[in-house]
Amino acid sequence: MSRIGKKPIAIPNGVQVTVSGQTVTVKGPKGQLAWTVADEIEVKQEEGQIVLSVRGEGPRAQAMWGLSRTLVNNMIVGVTQGYERTLELVGVGY
Repeated sequence: MSRIGKKPIAIPNGVQVTVSGQTVTVKGPKGQLAWTVADEIEVKQEEGQIVLSVRGEGPRAQAMWGLSRTLVNNMIVGVTQGYERTLELVGVGY
């Protein structure tokens, strides 16, 4: 059993999540993201949270379960907070 995959994902205020078959669409103040989940994974939206469960058995299904949960959570973070990378340039090398 995946330790990461079994945790539900809370949906914050201001974020709309739509589950249509295997496609998860997340819309928030910073944009919209969509992703198609693997066939081994089932996605359900219930009471302000998203729950992922595994359909098949085997190591690939378990790995996809944790990966899918992490990617959907990252989508929610991306549309609410966004991502920022600070790059520091030091000298020119001469």
